[in-house]
Amino acid sequence: MNSMLSQVRALAPGMATSPHQAKARTAIIDIGSNSVRLVVYDGPRRIPFILFNEKVMAGLGASLGKTGRIEAEAMDRGLRAIGRFAHLCREMEVQEVRCVATAAVRDAENGDEFIRRARDMGLEVELLSGGQEAVAAAYGVLSGIPGADGIVGDLGGGSLELARIRDGAVHETVSLPLGVLRLPQIRAKGPAVLERMVRKMLAKAGWDAPAGLPFYLVGGSWRALARFDMELTQFPLPVVHQYEMPAARAEQLTRIVSHVGKARFKDIPQITGSRVPTLPDAAALLSVIVRQLRSSRLVVSAYGLREGLLFSDLPPDIQAHDPLLIAAEAEGEAQARFTGHGDMIERWIAPLFLEDGSAWRRIRRAACLLADVGWRANPDFRSDRGVEIALHSNWVGINAAERAMLAQALHSNFGGGLSTPPGIERLAPPEALQRATLWGLAIRLGQRLSGGVEGPLLASRLEMEGNVLELRLRSVDTDLFGEAVERRQRQLAQAMGVKYRLAW
Repeated sequence: MNSMLSQVRALAPGMATSPHQAKARTAIIDIGSNSVRLVVYDGPRRIPFILFNEKVMAGLGASLGKTGRIEAEAMDRGLRAIGRFAHLCREMEVQEVRCVATAAVRDAENGDEFIRRARDMGLEVELLSGGQEAVAAAYGVLSGIPGADGIVGDLGGGSLELARIRDGAVHETVSLPLGVLRLPQIRAKGPAVLERMVRKMLAKAGWDAPAGLPFYLVGGSWRALARFDMELTQFPLPVVHQYEMPAARAEQLTRIVSHVGKARFKDIPQITGSRVPTLPDAAALLSVIVRQLRSSRLVVSAYGLREGLLFSDLPPDIQAHDPLLIAAEAEGEAQARFTGHGDMIERWIAPLFLEDGSAWRRIRRAACLLADVGWRANPDFRSDRGVEIALHSNWVGINAAERAMLAQALHSNFGGGLSTPPGIERLAPPEALQRATLWGLAIRLGQRLSGGVEGPLLASRLEMEGNVLELRLRSVDTDLFGEAVERRQRQLAQAMGVKYRLAW
C-alpha cells in the first residue's frame, strides 16, 4: 500500500491539465461586411474566456454590389464603432488589440479610405485576403471542434470562404464573392442562376475536395438558420455549437424559410432582427453548396475567424490541449473549495471504469474537474446547478450527447441519485446516461470520504474485487469510514449491481 501511494504522489505533479500560463488580455476588432464587432478575451491561452462582446451592424458592404463602394453613412457608422471599441480596450487595459477587415473593405473602391481614417484614430487595420480569411475560419473550427474533418464554409456579408480541413490542418481554400449582401441581386436574375454561378466559380477555382464530407457552418446567418431549425424540431438543448443536421435539411429549410413571415422569426430570441432578412438567401446558398459539394451532414460551429486568429498564433503544444478539459479545469478551480481536487477524484474512481473508451474518459474527466462547482448552491438545488453548468456553459469540443452525459454525472454527484434530468434522455442513449450516473455516484463517494481534500484519497483505493466494490483503507485510517461514507458506497454498489465491503 505504501509503495502504491508513493507512486501516486510521484505522478501527481505531472498530471495537471493546463501547465501553461494564461495569456495577457487580448481583443479582436472584426470589421466585416455586415457587422463590426469587438471581442475581449482573457484566461487560458488555449480556450480564453470572453470578457466583453459587442457588435454594430454597420453594413459596410450593403452597397458593394450596386456601387462598388462603402457608402458614407456606413463608413461613418463603422468608424464610430471602432473608435468606441478602441476606447473600451484602453479602459479595460487590453495589452494586445488586433484589428482585422475582410471582404467589404478588401473589395470596396474606397476601402483604403476606411483604413486611412482608422489609422488617423490610432488603429492599424490588417486587411485579410480571401485566402487568409478562409484559413482563419478553418482554424476557428479546428479550435472549437478538435479532430474536425470536412469542409468549412464561412458565410459573411461580402464573401463565402471554403476550406478543407483534416488531421488538424487547413488544406485547400477558396474565397467566392457570395456574401449574403450580394445574394439578393444574384437570385433576382432567376431561380437557377445561383446554382450555375456556384458551379462555375468552383470549377474556375479548381476546387477538388472529395464528396461525402461533413460541411461545417460558420457565420451569423447560417447559425441563425440552425437556430430556426432547432426551434422547428423542438431540440431540447439551445446550444448551437456542434448542432447537427442531415444534408437534405438545407433544401427543406430553403422551402420553409421562403414561406415563413418575419414575425415568426422574431419569436426566437437568439435570432436578431437584422439577421432575419438574410435567412432566405443564406438558406438558398446552403442548399446549393450542399448539392455541389455532395456533403454528408451539416455541423454548426460557433467558432470562426476570430477564434481562428487566436488559435493559429498558439504554439503547437498549446494547440494540442483539449479545450473542454482546459475550460472545465479553469471553471472547477475557480469554484472549488480546494484546488487540484478534480484530478485526484478522477484518478481515484478510474479503476472502476477501465472499459470506458477515450471519448467517454474525457467526459468523465470533465465531470471530475467540475465535481465541486455546486457546493455554494442551496443544497436543494445543487443538482440543478450541476446540470445547468454542464448543459449551458460555453464549452466547446463537446457535442449534445456528451453534454447530456456530463449533466447526468454532475446531477448524480450533487444528489440527484439515479434519476435523469428532464429532457436529456433525448440527447444521449440510455447506456451512456447509465454510465454517467455511475461516474456521478463514484465522484459523490469520493467527495464524502475525502471532505474535498487529497489526503484521504491518497490513503485509499476504490476498486472491483470480483463482484464486490471494495473501498480499501489503511488500518490507521479506518476511522474515515463513517455512516455517510458507507451509505454512498452502498448506493454506488447497488447502482452497479454488485456487493460492497470495506477492506484494510
